[in-house]
Amino acid sequence: MTDGIHVPVLLDEAVAALAIKPAGVYVDATFGRGGHARAILARLGAAGRLVGIDRDPAAEETAALLAHADDRFVFRRAWFSELPEVLAGLALVRVDGVLLDLGISSPQIDDATRGFSFRHDGPLDMRMDPSRGESAAEFLARASLRELTEVLRDYGEERSAASIARAVAAARAREPIRGTRQLAALVAQAIGARTRGDWRQDPATRTFQALRIFVNRELSEITRALPVIVSALAEGATMAVISFHSLEDRIVKRFLARASQPYAGDPALARLAIRADAMPGAPLALTGRAVKPSAAEIARNPRSRSAVLRVATRTSHPLPAGWPRGYMEDIA
Repeated sequence: MTDGIHVPVLLDEAVAALAIKPAGVYVDATFGRGGHARAILARLGAAGRLVGIDRDPAAEETAALLAHADDRFVFRRAWFSELPEVLAGLALVRVDGVLLDLGISSPQIDDATRGFSFRHDGPLDMRMDPSRGESAAEFLARASLRELTEVLRDYGEERSAASIARAVAAARAREPIRGTRQLAALVAQAIGARTRGDWRQDPATRTFQALRIFVNRELSEITRALPVIVSALAEGATMAVISFHSLEDRIVKRFLARASQPYAGDPALARLAIRADAMPGAPLALTGRAVKPSAAEIARNPRSRSAVLRVATRTSHPLPAGWPRGYMEDIA
């Protein structure tokens, strides 16, 4: 795969899951470089409409070209949890399907100036939206030893989190940690370059994942977005979510399982003396099993190997009053 070219993962499967209606209204809530969006537009009729959302300014540039070429497409630069505000601004109440393709795109990884990867030396930024929040370098400069350890452990599932955190603290006392290669070398020195048991993975991989997830608030963004997406779905509409690592997929899996139970599986209601057949129906219905890339797709695009697609359909049952009533707190 050529650097800078993003190959959409599970493209056919995700678009098929949306069951595109020619005159329907759809949302690609993670536009990226538009691979999924173009496939959706190819299946829409003249009266159809597609809304693209992304927080990355580079995605906005690509989307502007597509919007100029196709008046069925409109783009808004926003976080996908801001979907209700985006739809309200477009005078849309309900949509026929929403696609989330989580994680980062190949152009983001391959652009050294973004700081997502240690393959090339660059500034340690990692923000999907460089205009908001602190960079990875700024976090490393101010984080306490405890906070840094927790971020590496919780978001990177890094077994050597404490060792790496101590190494970072010692190194930043000598000079600022500002570059991707600088951090990668520091991590390798802290834990040893061949302690994984899997020589294919660079020792800094989990550290970079952890910092990226933390800096971009990726897990909390998913947790906030899933319920508001359900609120925007018309009856019979579909939400399709592609995850790339266990932390985000766990949130998606638990949310869909909970929302496909009577009364969205609200634990407070489950404790009430209500007969099961008297409980209001589930707002979502799971559609098939989780889908993973084929061997052929993985061969074409090795970055797809960890992808998982989960799909659910909005039922006719109403959402619980005050949805989501805070029940997402124990899903993340």
